[in-house]
Amino acid sequence: MPLVTTPELFAGVRAALFDLDGVLTPTAAVHRVAWSRLFTEYFAKAGVAPYTESDYFEYIDGKPRYDGVRSALASRGLELPEGDPSDGPDAPTVCGLGNRKNLEFTRILSEEGVEPYPGSIEFLDAVDGSGIPSAVVSSSANAVDVLRAAGLLGRFAAVVDGKVAKEHALAGKPDPATFTYGAEQLGAPVDRAVVFEDATSGVAAGRAGGFIVVGVNRGTGRDALLQAGADVVVDDLGELVDDWRAAARKEHA
Repeated sequence: MPLVTTPELFAGVRAALFDLDGVLTPTAAVHRVAWSRLFTEYFAKAGVAPYTESDYFEYIDGKPRYDGVRSALASRGLELPEGDPSDGPDAPTVCGLGNRKNLEFTRILSEEGVEPYPGSIEFLDAVDGSGIPSAVVSSSANAVDVLRAAGLLGRFAAVVDGKVAKEHALAGKPDPATFTYGAEQLGAPVDRAVVFEDATSGVAAGRAGGFIVVGVNRGTGRDALLQAGADVVVDDLGELVDDWRAAARKEHA
């Protein structure tokens, strides 16, 4: 059974910070497929242990793209030159592999589109109704495209994605810098902002930054999210609607 939070956890909250892939939209599944296609082929050619689904959650999930490439390669004792973000998808570099994965991701997204989780929409409606500002904080450089495809782009006061992180030299998750920046954009102190994350790296980032952290279990595992620092774990954000509204009513009583 998921551990459902109480209204007290949300008491006094002044900002809501959402990871995107796997929290608001099921694009984490698209990322998993793209990474699997990349490393299944690459590891086979390199003659190392085959890529598995657990590799995604252990080495890649929630990290900036090139960090995920480095981590996955290191798991097999492999190294590549760093290269440059302008590298083509066939370049034998960290950036080249990352760009190859991104091409596959955008191809799948354009062909199949994306629909947000119904429970996430219900919870966003509750957040909007409470007057609490919200932001998306994602490691993905594709966050704006995904939000637009899902019809969510106009719902957030700020979007802190991989492009913003690069522009402002913000370290990626599990460093808390992007969440801290997101809270600053919403004018909220970190201890009065709540992070919603499905990846252990993102949960760890929220914990390290001093945020309230809600883990969303889309496959990572309840225990793994709790061990990474989540205050509570749910399977779907829709489980939190009543608690959020109860906290808002108490706040305005």
